Amino acid sequence: MDSANRIRIGVPFRTLAEERAGEAKSKKIEYYYRAIREAGAEPVAVSLAQDVAAVRKLAESLDGFVLTGSPSDVNPARYHEQRHAHTAVSDAAREQTDRTLIDHALAARKPVLGICYGHQLLNVYFGGTLIQDIPSELPQPLQHAKQDGETRDPEHTVKLEPGSRVAALAGGAQARVNSSHHQSVREPGKNLRVTAHAPDGVIEALEWTGDGNWILGVQWHPERMEGDAFAAALFRELVVAARQATVKS
Repeated sequence: MDSANRIRIGVPFRTLAEERAGEAKSKKIEYYYRAIREAGAEPVAVSLAQDVAAVRKLAESLDGFVLTGSPSDVNPARYHEQRHAHTAVSDAAREQTDRTLIDHALAARKPVLGICYGHQLLNVYFGGTLIQDIPSELPQPLQHAKQDGETRDPEHTVKLEPGSRVAALAGGAQARVNSSHHQSVREPGKNLRVTAHAPDGVIEALEWTGDGNWILGVQWHPERMEGDAFAAALFRELVVAARQATVKS
């Protein structure tokens, strides 16, 4: 496909501090860019330093969105809870940017893939709540993040709900994924269907059922699962949905 007709996927920076530190080429954000390119689309950086009007204007030129992971945590005030002792500092600029992109995606029926923090923010956007610290709040949790000295993300299986997008993309009722988080969905938001669980009960995927738009959140990091067919399928499906949305508009 020539560049004029290439699908453009917006990717917000992980935090405002990283963006200001000049980490546009950091390895973690590059994982998302690579996955989008391999799916046949063009990643477009979305600055967190813009005001809402500028984000809206940029969003109009984009065909879909990937809401990235982040070392920040969603502000618990967003879901009417006190901050847990282990909840990381929130990033107001990131939250405002993501919420503005979701507003636009819903109005324009453009697809959204939320990953880790992006998955959690999607849930809060639709009125859901979060477990603020899995290790201290769940009775027998799996290891969902690297421990000191470890260099690789832990992995675990996920059970995929029959008839879900993720089950169709994985080609079955189970998949193996990586894990790098300490928070997770507690109560799903309005019109969000839970479509994957970890063995310890942690919610691993959410799918939008409010209308026919393609909105999906996953707790794991498919952008870092290089060579994995299921991970690649998630990004390809996002691009397919974005291309279909451009035809309908």
